[in-house]
Amino acid sequence: MPVEVQKVRDSASFPTHVDVVVIGAGIVGTCTAYELALRGVSVALLEKGVVGGEQSSRNWGWVRQQNRDLHELSLAMYSLRRWEELSAEIGRDLGFRRTGILYCTKSEADIARWEKWGRAARIQGFHSQLLSASEANERASGGTSSWIGGVLSPTDGRAEPSLAVPAIAEAAKEKGVSLHQNCAVRGLDIVNRRVAGVWTERGLVKAGTAVCAGGAWASRFSHRYGIDLPVANVAGTAIKTTAAPEVIQAGCLSTSNFALRRRIDGSYTLAVPGHGTVHVAPRGMRYAAKFYQLYRSKLGKKLKYRVNSSFWNGPDALGGWENDEISPFERIRVLDPVPDGELVKFALKSLANEYPALKGIGVERAWGGLIDTSPDLVPVISRVEELPGYVIAAGFSGHGFAIGPGAGRLVSEIVLNEEPLTDISPYRLSRFSDGSTIRRPEMM
Repeated sequence: MPVEVQKVRDSASFPTHVDVVVIGAGIVGTCTAYELALRGVSVALLEKGVVGGEQSSRNWGWVRQQNRDLHELSLAMYSLRRWEELSAEIGRDLGFRRTGILYCTKSEADIARWEKWGRAARIQGFHSQLLSASEANERASGGTSSWIGGVLSPTDGRAEPSLAVPAIAEAAKEKGVSLHQNCAVRGLDIVNRRVAGVWTERGLVKAGTAVCAGGAWASRFSHRYGIDLPVANVAGTAIKTTAAPEVIQAGCLSTSNFALRRRIDGSYTLAVPGHGTVHVAPRGMRYAAKFYQLYRSKLGKKLKYRVNSSFWNGPDALGGWENDEISPFERIRVLDPVPDGELVKFALKSLANEYPALKGIGVERAWGGLIDTSPDLVPVISRVEELPGYVIAAGFSGHGFAIGPGAGRLVSEIVLNEEPLTDISPYRLSRFSDGSTIRRPEMM
């Protein structure tokens, strides 16, 4: 596995009965388990591989509010506050720093879009700074480009994916969560048409609620029960560079050709914004019509489409299994897609061309990850009305790391029937089946 993740020890004993089972120990599942435990709920957090082993350790590490879908903004704002609270609350360093996020552009259309978004965001209480050409070039000083403008969100931040999820998982264990890795949930135990527990490779765990936070696997798992969760899994590529001089004032910089985050060890995480590969497979083909607006959008035009082994294996394949059989989740413990070599070369070249001080910077390692992407780029955080006791938290579209702490809080409120911290209607699963218009994504 080309990413580094802090190891977490399993709990000593395996549970037979809890109030809630959380399926998947990525950022969303782990934060959900932690928030439930804070409220005195008994929780089993079950992971088919290792804590944070998939997209939660493979993302860019950006923690931003700027340029979120407006339906997602209030959750992003709460999440950023929660990121700041968590380090002190759990007594561990998550790598979180409020160092700001800077976007620079040579496109008038970008500036118009940011200005329009900023006006709407202010209504929700978020303020960013639209930058003139001179201000953008000053903020991105040391580069070779002549930017015509930019936008700065000084209160946004960054965190270290390899540290954050394991640290929260350890804190969840201290609050009583029973954590077990290399323990796939094969299916649900359904009694009288409602969830009564989950079947795992180690046996049955009884529970009145199951939260599916399985990322790229959530759609295939849910489909066993006739639940349609339209998700396109997009393979992304990211790079950890060798140690290099600090060239950006903000903690993160986004341009059309590269996105950059300064890491706490003196290296950078580097990627090419919006670019990825959709591996053509039966599940994706099933939901293709719901992604029409996304494929026509700016993001859709940056995607490649390929056929590979995922057509027959993995999150997007077809085929069933029984609860007493080896499941697809055991056959692939950790999704580890091959990084796109062309994107690695392009990102390095773009970075070196922009910042001569980084000429000669190398790749310490590169990796791929599968991003569970919804048709409107807004996550599904929702009860499933036709299956009481089943809650889905998936389709985070590359935003899960940043908004994971808020999503965990929101899922806990849904489970406990508490007043939610924000309007949950934009996150309902039924928006893809109740005749609602699927909007073309405007922000990423």
